[in-house]
Amino acid sequence: MYLGLLLLWIILNGRFTLEVFLFGLVICGAMYAFCCRILGLSLQKDLRFMKRLPMFVHYVLILIWEILKANRQVMRFILTPQLAAEPVIVHFHSDLKSEAAKVLLANSITLTPGTITVRLEGSEYYVHCLDKDFAEGMDASIFVELLEKMEAVK
Repeated sequence: MYLGLLLLWIILNGRFTLEVFLFGLVICGAMYAFCCRILGLSLQKDLRFMKRLPMFVHYVLILIWEILKANRQVMRFILTPQLAAEPVIVHFHSDLKSEAAKVLLANSITLTPGTITVRLEGSEYYVHCLDKDFAEGMDASIFVELLEKMEAVK
């Protein structure tokens, strides 16, 4: 977070001089200490975040790819009147530990066209799928795998 604050300081200042940089080091250090004290941040949490950042970027790229694939499948249903959708509600359990990971999984499912997370209760998910084919492998999806890897980072 400290480096992010310093980068923001330099960008918003509009120029890069030794004086601006040194003043930014002091101001950002004070802001970081304040944030650590008030918001409960720590250097360990920042390092854990930095370790997870490449995994999170990978997750977002996979999410975008899955959204594009699902868009194509939903468009096929819309443009082909002979295909009859068979809606289904799927129930599955996830072994994700953190609330943030559980909610991120639920939101990722909802963002993917053709599926909506109807209910998240503890580790139990109820998902409405436009077609039964969309429900296949939901409990062992790439989203769950990537989130479990992110949770494993200490």
